[in-house]
Amino acid sequence: MIELETNAKFQKMLDKDYPLCRDDVIWMLQYIKKKAADGDSALLNLPQPRLLNNFHAFAEVALCLIQRGSYNTLEAHQMRKWLTDASFGLTRKP
Repeated sequence: MIELETNAKFQKMLDKDYPLCRDDVIWMLQYIKKKAADGDSALLNLPQPRLLNNFHAFAEVALCLIQRGSYNTLEAHQMRKWLTDASFGLTRKP
């Protein structure tokens, strides 16, 4: 599991009332990428279908950033859903 400070940051960014910005999204993607590259045990213990869901959501967020650069409220809601799916197994509710 991630340290408490980082977990709190994740939960804040995934809160629907928090104004998600591009820098937050990039930070989350970088963190998830690092955990995957490091072979984090939280990810290694997930079944393959779940890992594929994580990867799919990660790719959707990355493509959204590349294609648009900015997003509206509806897209921000979808972005949060993808970020929640992409970070599955790495975060926990306080």
